Amino acid sequence: MDVSHILDHLNDQQREAVTSEKRHLMVLAGAGSGKTRVLVHKIAWEVEALNRNPGSIMAVTFTNKAALEMRSRIEELLQAPMLDGWVGTFHGLSHKMLKRFHKEASLSSGFTILDSDDQLRIIKRISKELDLDEVTWPSRQSQWQINSWKDEGFRNDFVDDKGDFARETIKKIYKEYEATCLRDNLVDFGELLLRSYEIVRDNASVKAFFHSRFRSILVDEFQDTNTIQYNWLLEIASSEASITAVGDDDQSIYGWRGAKVENVDSFTKTFDDTEIIRLEQNYRSTNIILGAANALIENNTDRLGKNLWTEKLEGEQIVLYQAYNEQDEARFVADVLKDWMNKGEMYEDAAVLYRSNAQSRALEEALLRSSIPYRIYGGQRFYERLEIKNAIAYLKIIFNHSDNPAFERSISNPTRGVGEKTLAKIRGAAKQHNISYIKASAKLVDEGSISGRGGAGLSSYLQFILRCKEFIEENPLSDLMEEIIKTSGLVAYHAKEPGEKGKTRVENLEELVSATAYFEQSIKEDKPNKEIAEQYLDMISLDSGDRQASEHDDAAQLMTLHSAKGLEFKLVLITGLEESLFPHGRSMENPSQLQEERRLCYVGITRAMEKLYITHAESRRLHGSDTFNPPSRFLREIPKGLINEIRPRAQTNIPYNRKDFKETKFEFEDEIGISLGQRVLHKTFGEGVVLNYEGSGDAARVQINFNKAGTKWLVMAYAKLEKL
Repeated sequence: MDVSHILDHLNDQQREAVTSEKRHLMVLAGAGSGKTRVLVHKIAWEVEALNRNPGSIMAVTFTNKAALEMRSRIEELLQAPMLDGWVGTFHGLSHKMLKRFHKEASLSSGFTILDSDDQLRIIKRISKELDLDEVTWPSRQSQWQINSWKDEGFRNDFVDDKGDFARETIKKIYKEYEATCLRDNLVDFGELLLRSYEIVRDNASVKAFFHSRFRSILVDEFQDTNTIQYNWLLEIASSEASITAVGDDDQSIYGWRGAKVENVDSFTKTFDDTEIIRLEQNYRSTNIILGAANALIENNTDRLGKNLWTEKLEGEQIVLYQAYNEQDEARFVADVLKDWMNKGEMYEDAAVLYRSNAQSRALEEALLRSSIPYRIYGGQRFYERLEIKNAIAYLKIIFNHSDNPAFERSISNPTRGVGEKTLAKIRGAAKQHNISYIKASAKLVDEGSISGRGGAGLSSYLQFILRCKEFIEENPLSDLMEEIIKTSGLVAYHAKEPGEKGKTRVENLEELVSATAYFEQSIKEDKPNKEIAEQYLDMISLDSGDRQASEHDDAAQLMTLHSAKGLEFKLVLITGLEESLFPHGRSMENPSQLQEERRLCYVGITRAMEKLYITHAESRRLHGSDTFNPPSRFLREIPKGLINEIRPRAQTNIPYNRKDFKETKFEFEDEIGISLGQRVLHKTFGEGVVLNYEGSGDAARVQINFNKAGTKWLVMAYAKLEKL
């Protein structure tokens, strides 16, 4: 059989990966190097050249979309359907396994998969049955912890609480939750993986089935695997099966949700005969862009290493814009997009990337003012986000007592013991007396018709709204907004949401304070605070009337850097390259998190095909307060010859000391003789990693995270550090 068509149009490294018959293969696929093409062609090669039955091949992806695309491309290449082919996500394949071996898994054939909302409802019910207060023991936090334990492969019995009261309490919930799911034949997403792993591990006949069935297993996006997924793979594969892991340790950016970049290195150690093939030819970006990406990522340690290159043109220099503040930055972004469109390009070929969701607010306002259509990729517009709508509901009810929807939203977020029965009573009184819900509430409270926890919560809410009405008479709108989000309990309420979601919601609420402050500054004439607040509400309503571009419209793409992974655009603008914003402040004292931030920057840079703009601001009002952070360390790591730095025409006074940086702003020379990320040895504290520095020469201070002694600031003149 002629199989040349499978190898046509592949480069040497791709062809080597496709035809390799090594039992254990690690394909380090750099950004834009044709990773999916290699996976598809390797499966086709195994079927046609090695005469393997398609049913003996398992291909694992991370999204259903990727699985469907892979299957479609394989069938197109083979000109035949993948009959009984096991191509799917970890969860999809686990579901297929449990359906086939439901008896061995102690399930009935008709078991139900729980979605996240149903899982949360069960956990809430269990918490209530255990007499756990929802405020003290938020069900979402318990849900997150249980799912995290499952991702680590821990059943309730194996969770070590180590005398930790919080873990001990959630462990009780976990125990009851497991019993409920077993009794009711329910399986959540974490359980799909955990239980399918357990039946292969513990049941000899099931293990024999998979070991005899699959001769070849291929895993995509290997750098994103977590503990249970890695162990699942090791159980499914026999000692005779070939395993191909395809991924890029430089693009591992999901550590916050359990992904273990260490799995890439572990694979090569678990299987010491592993062949490593590097796909380094990039088909996406220019040489300038790849030069910046390579220089940046070289500052990370413990990489398997690769160097991207391209046959494309050298390309244009990367443009670095230093803005006065986030408003100037947003105006610059809008101007670049307008110019892009005026040159005959499409908005949809441009993407604006940011580290924090809260950054989108200033960008959205600038694009709306410039009539530039945009779409928030994988997310919502700022004023459409749940936490923002909750806060704005308070503002609406303060100035319009007839706004019943705003009353219902604000009284319920956060919960105050005012349940559906109390709300029904309020609605009934409002209808009977033809008055608003808030007036009906006041009437019922005055009459003593609502008592207990609901009555106390309602009374407290009414007093708060009254205080806010009085507060705005003497205080600006931004102070009122800060009072609303903190005193109402909204910040505390959303902060309890687990993981990144809670942190993001709090950041957005704090950004709402910044938004109101900026709106106040934009009002040129002297007006009463109340009138400014009402104008602000009008502005929000009018902006929300501007329809967000649909998927079929030509629109600029706005997204977080995490959302950008896997995408590519002719024009990319990465905003907010400042210390504490990017890299994020939460990563500053943790070397592994700092390396993940650098990988995130690498991912952002490698999204750009032709043109790349990077911006940073001298000052930024973010999360409700003004910050004056220096430019990101990542900018220092890009060779200055690749950069064309432009600045605003006028000069501005910077209200903080910038002497640590040379006047040329970007020409960062290493003034302390040691680079950020350098491993060093101290006579007393041992080995550590340089995280940050202040000053220059002998007077400089360096921040070092020592392996055993933790983080310390040391004066260079006395530290006597040895580079490793």
